[in-house]
Amino acid sequence: MVTLSMGWRRVLFANYPVETDLLAAHLPDALTVDEFDDTGWLSVVPFTNVDVRPTAMPAGTGLRLPELNLRTYVTCDGQPGVYFFSLDAEGVLAVLGARVFHRLPYYYARISMDAVDGRVRFRSRRRHPGDRPANYVAAYEPAGDPFESSAFPLAEFLTERYRFYTQAADGSVRYADVSHDPWTLFPAEMRVAENTLFEANGFDRPGSTPTCYYSPGVDVTASRSKRWEGA
Repeated sequence: MVTLSMGWRRVLFANYPVETDLLAAHLPDALTVDEFDDTGWLSVVPFTNVDVRPTAMPAGTGLRLPELNLRTYVTCDGQPGVYFFSLDAEGVLAVLGARVFHRLPYYYARISMDAVDGRVRFRSRRRHPGDRPANYVAAYEPAGDPFESSAFPLAEFLTERYRFYTQAADGSVRYADVSHDPWTLFPAEMRVAENTLFEANGFDRPGSTPTCYYSPGVDVTASRSKRWEGA
């Protein structure tokens, strides 16, 4: 397993407050829901990966992989991070590689993404054999002035995460660390035509209005996957 370099571009964070107990029921025992304003959060995050490659390879030689995540926010022995319920992505080999080497719940999907006059149009339809269908069709765009994530506690809580956790097939918890510059964010407008991600992951559709942020992106380095051994 090797470290990876990539860029995350045209990122939408659509963040829904969800009762902590509902989220906790879907997590491994080692993980605790991380709360803000006394609630847990579910986030839908469409974006595109660019130049995905082992860090030893030169820039410009990597893959472009549009992606769609459903995630929540957790701690493990006090270490904050992200827990992914699902990651839909283009590219059969990339999906298989992420499942094998990072134990992440990736699913093969057909994804299209384009941007016209700053508005991003994103469409994802899961095509993973034998799994629940999960469709997402939305348009989003920045709507306001840029700001640094550290300027607003909720924005910082939802975006400045430098570790992700996952559960392997044997039940063990694994993690990887990521590094990147702090996010530059914009308020975002979002129009969703279809979204079955929640139902595909066993959640009711949230009744709340999401808090949305947009970012042009950051460059990222991700470590190899490691097994969490416990305290």
